[in-house]
Amino acid sequence: MKVRVQSVNFNADRGLVEFVEKKVSSLEKFYDRIVDAEVFLKVQQTKEKENKLVEIRIGVPGNDFVVKKQSKTFEEGTLLVTDSLKRLLTKKKEKMKVK
Repeated sequence: MKVRVQSVNFNADRGLVEFVEKKVSSLEKFYDRIVDAEVFLKVQQTKEKENKLVEIRIGVPGNDFVVKKQSKTFEEGTLLVTDSLKRLLTKKKEKMKVK
């Protein structure tokens, strides 16, 4: 699976990018037909502390899954998004088994 990480309104350090790539790559355990993944890390210009937005788009044949989460840190947001994607991919896999 090819993982592309894009940071918007800031420069992401190598540790953050590696963390995100590792978590997104772990999604292949739940659904092996993932083609690619795009990760967008954005800093919202708000006064709130939860101003980090993580958006991940997973490309699978026939579908694209997009999940966005806002949190205090990019690591926390990445964990929230990957947990949601795990559930979505597991459901997709179960539906394919039924057919």
